[in-house]
Amino acid sequence: MDPQRDDLTPEEARQDHWDMMRFLAINAGFGVGLGLVVTVVLIWLDIGGLGTHLGRAQNPVLPAVLIAVPLSLTFGAAVAASAIMLMPYKKKKQR
Repeated sequence: MDPQRDDLTPEEARQDHWDMMRFLAINAGFGVGLGLVVTVVLIWLDIGGLGTHLGRAQNPVLPAVLIAVPLSLTFGAAVAASAIMLMPYKKKKQR
């Protein structure tokens, strides 16, 4: 194989693909977890009376889920996007 060649073999490309998917999943999972923590803190600290309103609700689970899911998805997407944008580009084959 030519050392000046930058192309990846099919096996290297497949491994690189799975490495990138794993990287994305870990970062998105971290963001979702962060979003859930923020939701719990918002409710626990009663920011904007949120905890009080949920405490008085007949069914507090549904509003809590309706707050937690979009917030978690937003944080997950933001963390994954920022991880991709800040990732330094390294060539797989060094010259």
